[in-house]
Amino acid sequence: MHLCIGQAYAFSVFNNPMTKLLGITQPAAGDWDLPTLGWIFSLAIVFLGLSAAFAGKWLEEVGPRKAMFVAACCFGGGFLVASAGIALHQIWLVYLGYGVLGGIGLGIGYVSPVSTLIKWFPDKRGMATGMAIMGFGGGAFIASPMSVALMKHFQTPTSVGVAQTFVVMGVLYFISMMIGACAIRIPAAGWKPAGWTPPVTQNAMITRNHVHIDQAIKTPQFWLLWWALCLNVTAGIGVLGQASVMIQESFKGAITPAAAAGFVGVLSLANMLGRFFWSSVSDYIGRKNTYYLFFVLGAILYFLVPGMGSAGNVALFVLFYAIIISMYGGGFSTVPAYLADLFGTRYVGGIHGRLLTAWAAAGVFGPVLVNYIRQYQVDHGVPPAQAYTSTMYLMATLLIVGFVCNLLVRPVATHHHMSGDQPALTPAMAGK
Repeated sequence: MHLCIGQAYAFSVFNNPMTKLLGITQPAAGDWDLPTLGWIFSLAIVFLGLSAAFAGKWLEEVGPRKAMFVAACCFGGGFLVASAGIALHQIWLVYLGYGVLGGIGLGIGYVSPVSTLIKWFPDKRGMATGMAIMGFGGGAFIASPMSVALMKHFQTPTSVGVAQTFVVMGVLYFISMMIGACAIRIPAAGWKPAGWTPPVTQNAMITRNHVHIDQAIKTPQFWLLWWALCLNVTAGIGVLGQASVMIQESFKGAITPAAAAGFVGVLSLANMLGRFFWSSVSDYIGRKNTYYLFFVLGAILYFLVPGMGSAGNVALFVLFYAIIISMYGGGFSTVPAYLADLFGTRYVGGIHGRLLTAWAAAGVFGPVLVNYIRQYQVDHGVPPAQAYTSTMYLMATLLIVGFVCNLLVRPVATHHHMSGDQPALTPAMAGK
């Protein structure tokens, strides 16, 4: 599921060909420009956050199988609607298809497997969710070369091949996601892995009770984690969006566009592997301690990075950013287990969905802070190589604020817990 919806990270491969739908070899009058096309991805991320927030409660009621079926229909169908928009050269259809329908598929598809995995792996919540969410970070490694190969296959003197590529990808992703939807199910109430018993000494930060989704958002813990995730993502997403330009300007003349593309690839790999590594680490040191590492180590590295640029040390510059981006990915994969520890597993999918609105907010904060602060400094005479220094210091400061938010997280007060036993699972919820 996550390898499929992770295609969103590779959408940029379509941007250049879609500016030449009419001109074929070069943009013609009436062709769409890049700012117009940029809204496709933005809409998809906005609707990812909205659908995850609003469909999370529904997911807990109907079970993961039905939710993943809807996700497959929306994501695969979104490609088909967008393909029609490309063929008819109607940008609103592309917005509706990939942006709205595809974005809804992204959101529902993102949260559906996570809550299920937490129920199957109570002993390794972090590793299980990290392995799935790693797929979202790695989806671009499949989608990017596949998209380029398909466009090349369908390219003709009168077509750049994007519409046909969207049709094929829509069908392939629908089939792949349906395989996941048909296979998934959740365990019976009270199920435990063979040979595993809950620890006798209970960690105060890991509850054995459950908090209802509507009650969870009334707790300070939810909003402290919301800000912790938002600040961690803000610090990373701004760098991801400007990585190629940033390294070329920091090492003017020493880094070629090809080498900068390699830097972007390293960061993508760090993003993917960090999702598995850090969430697995959290199973041993705890979620709160893992987030402490994100904020402390991240702030230190952000303070050190400008010095590496000034000293011309490319190796440490790349290494420091790779670690930073690994913790950006780790923040995503560790937070579902953090939520399950605090609020219980019963409604963790819905609670996680609502927390992902922090991602949508960070998607605005991060690029705006990096882009506008840099542009302001360049406009006031600061050399481009030094224009990122203030931004990096600001990111470090944001991580210090995130450290304080994480520090304030305490076990959820007992009056927020659901009374009585955990509700029995219905056949629909069990996916049978």
